[in-house]
Parts: sequence; C-alpha cells; structure tokens
Amino acid sequence: MSDVVAYEMDGDIAVITIANPPVNALGHAVRQGLWDAIERFDADEAAHAAVILGEGKLFIGGADISEFGKPPQDPWLPEVVNRIEACGKPVVAAIQGAALGGGLEVALGCHYRVAMPGTKLGLPEVNLGIIPGAGGTQRTPRLIGVAASVQMIPAGGNLSAEDAVARGLADTLGEGSPREAGLAYARELVGQGAGPRRVGALPCPKTDEAALEQARALWRKKSAGEVARLAAIDAVEAATRLDIAEGLDEERRIFREMMETPQRAGLIHAFFIERKVAKLPEIEGVAPREVARIGVIGGGTMGAGIATAALTRGLDVTLIERDEASADKARATISKNLEGAVKRGKLSDAQKDSILSDGFRTATGYDALSEADLAIEAVFEDMDVKKQVFAELDRVMKKGAILATNTSYLDVNEIAASISRPGDVIGLHFFSPAHVMKLLEVVVADQTANDVTATAFALAKKLGKVAVRAGVCDGFIGNRILAKYRAAADRMVLQGASPYQVDRAVKAFGWPMGPYEMGDLAGLDIGYMTRKRKEPTRDPRDVVPTWADELYHLGRLGQKTGRGYYIYEEGKRGGQEDPEVEELVAKAREKQGIAPREFTDAEIQRRYMAALVNEAARVVEEGIAKRPLDVDVTFLYGYGFPRWRGGPMHWADHAGLADLLSDIKEYAEEDDFFWQPAPLLERLVADNANFASLNDQG
Repeated sequence: MSDVVAYEMDGDIAVITIANPPVNALGHAVRQGLWDAIERFDADEAAHAAVILGEGKLFIGGADISEFGKPPQDPWLPEVVNRIEACGKPVVAAIQGAALGGGLEVALGCHYRVAMPGTKLGLPEVNLGIIPGAGGTQRTPRLIGVAASVQMIPAGGNLSAEDAVARGLADTLGEGSPREAGLAYARELVGQGAGPRRVGALPCPKTDEAALEQARALWRKKSAGEVARLAAIDAVEAATRLDIAEGLDEERRIFREMMETPQRAGLIHAFFIERKVAKLPEIEGVAPREVARIGVIGGGTMGAGIATAALTRGLDVTLIERDEASADKARATISKNLEGAVKRGKLSDAQKDSILSDGFRTATGYDALSEADLAIEAVFEDMDVKKQVFAELDRVMKKGAILATNTSYLDVNEIAASISRPGDVIGLHFFSPAHVMKLLEVVVADQTANDVTATAFALAKKLGKVAVRAGVCDGFIGNRILAKYRAAADRMVLQGASPYQVDRAVKAFGWPMGPYEMGDLAGLDIGYMTRKRKEPTRDPRDVVPTWADELYHLGRLGQKTGRGYYIYEEGKRGGQEDPEVEELVAKAREKQGIAPREFTDAEIQRRYMAALVNEAARVVEEGIAKRPLDVDVTFLYGYGFPRWRGGPMHWADHAGLADLLSDIKEYAEEDDFFWQPAPLLERLVADNANFASLNDQG
C-alpha cells in the first residue's frame, strides 16, 4: 500500500484508511492508494466488505490544491470512483468532519454511506469556476432528486449529516468513532447478505422542469455573468435523460469546458490570494498580543457594527458614548444586530442573552477602558475629534494596550504622533455594516510595532474578517482607488453618458452596483463632505460633479431621504431613474460648453477599469499596497468586484497591460491631467511583465 492509504483487516472487514494530513486531500498518491486498495480488496477472499475512512478530523476535504493547474496523473478521480463503484463486494464510506467535492464523489462511488453527526457533505466546485467532475452531478440527483440537487450544487453548498440521511445522500447516522460506526454498519450489511448497491445503477431521476428553471433564474440574477453555476444545472439535467456512462461523459465534457474558461482562472486566483494575503515578512514568527477585552468608542452605525462583530465572536466589549441616551440607543442597535444573528442561525437565544448580560456594557467615561486590551474609535471623521479621543485613551489605557482608529481617510501617522505611545497605534478600517462585511484594512503607521500589526491580523481572523495590510495615505487602498474610478465615471457623465447608463454598464461588467447607486446607498452627503474636505488642495483642472452638489443642496441624499440619483418608493426594491437628474447634468455640460457625445457600454467599462487599474498601480508602487494581490483582495471583499474575474489586477493581466496602457495614453490626448499613465504600468509593459509577477514581493 502507499504511504497515505493503509489497508488492514478487522475480522472479515477490510479497513482502508486515508492518512494525508491536514485534510486527506485527493492528491495523486491518495488516488493511487485507493485504486490499489480496492484492487486488493476485490481479490481478497477473506474480506467480505470494506470500510473507507479518513484519519483525523475529516473524511476527504476535496482535491489537492497543490495540483491545481498541473496536468492530471493517472488514475484520475473519475476512474477511482468508478472502480470503487464497480467493486464486487460491499464498500462502506464512514464519513466524519467533511466530505467535500471529490471527497463526496468518492463516498458516492461507495455502495453505502454512514455519516457521523456534525459532518458536512457538499460539492463546492462552482466556487472555483468548475463543476463536479467525478460523478457528483450524476450520482447526487439519483439519490436526492433534481430539485434538491439544483439547490445544493449550483450554490456550492452542503448538507449536514442529519439532512443527508433524511434526503438519502447518506444511509445512516453513525455512533462512536468513524471506524467503529463503519465497521458496525459493514458487519450489519454482511449479516444481511447485502451486496453492492451501486448509485450509478439507479434509474435516471425524474426530470423537474420547474426546479431547473427556477434554479437557472436564481443564478442568472444572483451571479450574473458567472458560467459555472448554470453549467452545473445543465449537468444535473443531463442525469435525467442519460444513463450513468453517458451522463459521466457529459459531465466530464462540461467540466473540461469550465476548466478552460478565464473565470476558472479568476476564481482559483481569488482562492489562493485569500490565503496568501496575511503572509507578511514583518509579522512572520511575531507573536500577537493577547486580546480578550476590547473597547469601542462611538455607538453609531459603524461603532455598533464593530461591537456586534466582536461580541458574536466571543470578545468582551465595553462601548463608550457621550451620554446615557446615546449609550441606550447604541445598546438597542447592537441588540437588534444580535437578534438578526439569531434569526440567521449564527447565535442561539441563550447566547444572545448571555452576551447582553455578561459580555457587553456601555459607559460614558473613558476610565471604563482601563483594563481593555484594545480600543477602536469609531467617532466622527474629523482629525481634532480623533485626537481628543486618543488623548483620553492614552491617559486611561494600560501599558501594552492597542489603540486603533477606524478612520476611512485621515492620517494615522498624525494621530499616532499626538500621543505618548505611537508604536501601539494602528488603523483598523472596517467596512459598513461592520458585522457583515468581510474586509478589514489594517493601516500600518510608520511607528506601528510589528506585534501590533500581528495582533490586528489575528483579531481579523478571530472576527471572521479578511485582513489586508495598507499603508498611510488619503483613503488607504480601497477608498483612494475608488475616488479615481468614480472620478472617471463623473468625467464620462459630463462628456455625455447618462449616470444610469454608467450604472447599467458597470453592473453588466459584474459589479453588484453602479457608482451612482452606490452613492445613493452611502448617502450623497458623504460624497459632498469628502469633496469639501479636499477643496483646499483641489487642482482647478479637476472635474467637480456640480450636479451631485446640487442634489445635496436640494436635500436629496439618496436612499435615506427617498431621493438622490434615483427615486425610491416605499415598499419597492431598487430605485427609478429621475429625469430631473439628467436636467442637472445637462446644465453642467452647458455651463462648461461641452457638447455631449455618445458612449458605448464597452467604452464605459474600459475607462472605468482603466482608471481603477492605473491608480492601483500607483498604490502598489508607493507601497500603500505591498502587492497587487492586496488590491485584488481589497476589491473582492470590500467593494463587490466580481469574484469570477479574480480581482482588478488579475483582470488587468488577462485583459493585457499593453492594451490598457495604450488606451490610457489615448484618453490622455483629450485629458492629460486625469489620464496620466502610472510609471509602474509603463515599466511592466516595457519589461513584458505583469502584476502577478509582483505578488511574491514582501
């Protein structure tokens, strides 16, 4: 046997154990080991049944990610699964922890399945831009039907052990250890004289046109532009009309087609960079500080969200507000947030009550934070106000405590320099709503200690966030780049595009919202105040969206007032286009003597992305983002960039940097103030290199 698959006898039952830590991934050695073990079992007259199980906490966690992108080696997984199914004696899968992707397909190749309580069984392949390729789309509907299959497979979802048994994906719940449960079930089957029960030999599942069309409609809307989810539905439908051999061939054809799409490459890129983004030389081997008790200053939307995020992850929270009325309002907001977590199944009622009675408190004085390990201020975005808060934190907090600011734009170095312990200061820029959004920009100031940075990344993991290291500048990574591509949109509107056409084109590219819808969501007062803050340093050649300022002065602040760029009616989703906005834009064009021209959607998308990528190249070159992948992660998790495109820098590499640079130079002929090629972009093109080549730098 191989080093990773063991074969032993327990009485008349062969026990085949996969031991490929940490998740028993289906690398070549495991596939070969399983093949050899089944061959041995089939020929072993003393073995009346076999049990396949995984060593450790998992059955099989799926494919070996180290093999992604490499030529497959025999035996391929479909061959292994088919070989298990063809075995002449009963084979039982004893499943614990998780059977995901190829792991579930191996279990489906077995004749019987016993699942341990707490186990997850699922086919998440669509999340990597492919479909199950070893029988998952053909065998699953033969067991649980078409409707249940198109609920699970296109979503990349999973079933609990209990649900799997109830639906027929597994046969029974196990007791004791997986080995004990598998052996007990195998002996029961032998005692009954049961033979192999091959899933592939079951009849084609009955077609369910309503379920298929409902699933297609859902994923066309929910994941517009993404191909793998719809392809998975097609593969399930094939199971309703093809025998197992033909169905497996059709599944494999679709699988290979998905493997060749740019979306697969984009989703694989996104998968890997999420794991790589926290690997930074400055914190490698650095122990984080202990954080169990945190303080939050400010109980508005952001502060309440930060407190909620911490409370739901088991941290003790003290929230500081200026008076009792404000503190009571913050408590009510947090209680409502926690109630939402209960409804979503993230907390039990008992946990919520325990948090509110024991883990959370409010106070109106900073002295309540004397024993906190970390404090996060989430007060008004004003430097003087921030400094006042930090002076109080510096006064009351214990030695070694971390002082964090949630500022979106302000200079963290200036804040740090205002107190006596600048090495303990860091920026923790949460995205709203903070208890929902996954991105956390960790803004490292010049004097921030490395163990403070390490603590910030450890805290992000504790909170279930994806952390990205950012340097200090106006807007850090995300908001700095956002300001640039939003400015590109405003320029196109001034030149002739409708704000609504821009929104439609941007959404057609794959973004969940256009810039003007996003403005309405955030509040047009936010954009107005940001422009006013930058007014003293604004270059006269810059374009100011005067129509947006007009909307602000009219009290049309977006969704919160029922009117902004769009009109929002009570009880209706989304907004309606407003002709009055077009009139305001037309007046701005007339005032500046601009004759409007037409834009195609493709040109809108190209300019929007060119502005984003060009500014992102500057952000990388300046070290605000250490690597292009940091930009990609920021936009995937904080700004809704379509995951299947991999991130804006990955997209740029595949779109072609030379072509993008050529476009930017062409745009510069009409506006050489805004369209200035980033030096890094020019260097990469000159060197015939790409952004990906920079992702291994520190």
